[in-house]
Amino acid sequence: MIKINNLKLLFYRSFFFTFIFMKNKAIILILVLITSCSKAQVSEKQKLIINSDPILVNTEDVHRAYFASGCFWCVEAIYESIIGVNEVVSGYSGGFTSNPTYEVVNTQTTGHSETIEVIYNPKIITFSQLVEVYFGTQNIEQINGQGPDTGTQYRSIIFYQNQEQKKVIDEKIKEIKDSFKINVAAKPYPFLKFWKAEKYHQDFKRNNKNNRYIINVSDPRFKRFKYKFSEIIDQNQ
Repeated sequence: MIKINNLKLLFYRSFFFTFIFMKNKAIILILVLITSCSKAQVSEKQKLIINSDPILVNTEDVHRAYFASGCFWCVEAIYESIIGVNEVVSGYSGGFTSNPTYEVVNTQTTGHSETIEVIYNPKIITFSQLVEVYFGTQNIEQINGQGPDTGTQYRSIIFYQNQEQKKVIDEKIKEIKDSFKINVAAKPYPFLKFWKAEKYHQDFKRNNKNNRYIINVSDPRFKRFKYKFSEIIDQNQ
C-alpha cells in the first residue's frame, strides 16, 4: 500500500507541476500576444505619421528645418554655430501624442524623437547644406541612437516640408549609399508638428559646460563638426 500511495503521490505531483507549467506557458503566450498587439498598434500609428502630407511652415525670408540625430543637446550646439542660423530650439517631433514631455518620450511609447528646430536665413545657408552637416556629424549607420544614447527616441530622422526638400534628402541618402556602400539609418519623415522641450534643455551644452555627458559626448562630437565644416562656422558664436 505504501508503494502504491507513493506512486499516486508522484503521479499527482507530476500532474500538478505539468498543469502549472502549461498554465505559465499559456500566460506567457497571452502576454506575448498582448505585447505584439500593442507594438502593432504603435506601428500603425507611426505609419500614419510617415504617410501623412507634410506641413509647410517656412516663410519667404525665414525658414525652419527639423532634424533628429541622437541627443538634442549635441545637435543643438552644432547648428547654433552655423552661419545664417538665427536660432535653434530643442524639442520633440515625429510622434503621435500631443504635448510630449522628456520623461514620457523616454518611455519610447509616443513615437517622438528628440528633435531640433533650426531657424535660418535661406539666403545665407541652404537646406541642402544643413543636410550635409546632418550626415557629416553622426554615425550614419547607427539605428535607433547615436553614440551611447540608444532607443527610438534617439533615432535619426530628417523632416521635410515639401517634395523639393524630400528630393534633397533622398538624393543625399542615395549618394552616401552609392559612394560608401553602407546602410543609412536616417529616415525622411513629413514634418507635421514640433513640440518645444522643457526650458532646462535649451542651450544645455552652453549652460552646462562641466556636465560629464557634455564633456565626454557632446564636446568631442562638436569638435569633429568644427574640423569638418570650418568654412560655414559663425566665428561670432
